[in-house]
Amino acid sequence: MPKQEPAPEPQPESASEPARDSAPGPVPEPRPAPTPLTPAQAFDALYEFSAPALLRQTFLLTGRREQARESVERAFQTAWERWPEVARDRDPVGWVRATAYEYALSPWQRFRPRHRHPEPPPADPGDRTLLNTLLRLPPRHRRTLVLYDGVGLDLPETAAETEASTPAAAHRLLRAREAVADRLPALADPQVLHQRLAELASNERLGAARPPSVRRGGERRARFRTRAAIAFTVALIGTTALTVRTAPTHYEPPVSPGQAVRGVPPRVAPGSLSDEELELRQKLRDQLQDGPERLSPRLE
Repeated sequence: MPKQEPAPEPQPESASEPARDSAPGPVPEPRPAPTPLTPAQAFDALYEFSAPALLRQTFLLTGRREQARESVERAFQTAWERWPEVARDRDPVGWVRATAYEYALSPWQRFRPRHRHPEPPPADPGDRTLLNTLLRLPPRHRRTLVLYDGVGLDLPETAAETEASTPAAAHRLLRAREAVADRLPALADPQVLHQRLAELASNERLGAARPPSVRRGGERRARFRTRAAIAFTVALIGTTALTVRTAPTHYEPPVSPGQAVRGVPPRVAPGSLSDEELELRQKLRDQLQDGPERLSPRLE
């Protein structure tokens, strides 16, 4: 049997020969970095994103269209004044929502002249009944119900935004649901209640102002408060200076009122001397002047 020659060993590829699969392709051009938004652009984006929903939610709290619009605009004006803080917040929408709810549910709102003239109710009878039922709830219960069943927050977030403990928020939510179910048994199901709240808020036409006008309004309020603070400080300094200038430098005891003194004989003016008194006076004068008893100084 003939001897087989060993197969030739494979020669390693030359390092100078480029590999077919490792041929460099076209290098992708780097994407340009996104241009950062200015504070005004970031504020406008936040306003356009969240203002319509906040208007509808605030309308559920107050039942008044104009008050809802003013509350949301005032909340965004406050956010623009404190924009560095709001921009770094974990939930800017929640920050503005809490401010709008606090302004809308403030107790002094009832003393404003607009509350003397009620606004026209919703056209749909079902919406009108549901809105009246919501307005009969206490403000804290109404806010908890809107946040949980309207906005869709979970219970811890609802408790944090209403500044209450989780058990307290749960108790308010249950009480609010019971009150709504007593008047509207069809809304006992939370899912149905959530849908009806969304329909009630969506059926109302609530126009929001443009972001630039809101920013200008906030800047005007800031300038007014600054000028009012300066005027108050100047008035306080002037009043203090006038007080220091006119204040007494020493204590003056008050003068006691006069009182009538009884039991003292009235003072009588001396009258003319009698002959005996005149003679005695003349005698005393002669003795004191010429008598030896009187010593008078002399020059030596």
